[in-house]
Amino acid sequence: MTIQSDHVLDAKGLACPMPIVRTKKAMDTLEHGQVIEVQATDKGSLADIQAWAKSSGHQYLCSTEEGEVLKHYLRKASETEAKEDKEFPHTVQNEALHQMLGAEESVTILDVREPAEYSFGHIPGAKSIPLGELANRIDELDKVNEIYVVCRTGSRSDLASKQLANNGFEKVKNAVQGMVEWTGPIEKDQ
Repeated sequence: MTIQSDHVLDAKGLACPMPIVRTKKAMDTLEHGQVIEVQATDKGSLADIQAWAKSSGHQYLCSTEEGEVLKHYLRKASETEAKEDKEFPHTVQNEALHQMLGAEESVTILDVREPAEYSFGHIPGAKSIPLGELANRIDELDKVNEIYVVCRTGSRSDLASKQLANNGFEKVKNAVQGMVEWTGPIEKDQ
């Protein structure tokens, strides 16, 4: 499949959240209706790009794979099509989340990182649903419970928090510091 793009963004070798950060910046330089090809090697970029496009209003066209390189194609939306890309307003700092765990409060921690990231270290008791699977697995979560969403840096969890809120979840908070700044207990899969 050959897709004509107006701009090529090289995000190879970059890990989350950098492919999205660079895509946002590059998208600002495009004219409405132009297509960008984002080249990435981070397998999680597929879900990240799709979720970001949906939340920002830009059109996700498709992704292809050539060896180790994923090529994502996005069309820049016009001002009337695009949504304002703002951060999810309800957040929690890691220290507060750690204190809740220490107080043994009943909380649901949703880890939206990829399975490999989760396996190498996650908050004890966290439920693993990668961002790219959230739409299909949303019924595994209880709307009554408070849900604290975590990822590596707070970017994917921001997108997941918005997605949950858009699906009627009212008690959602994004752990904005992410696992890179988590100093609490960690479990690893065997």
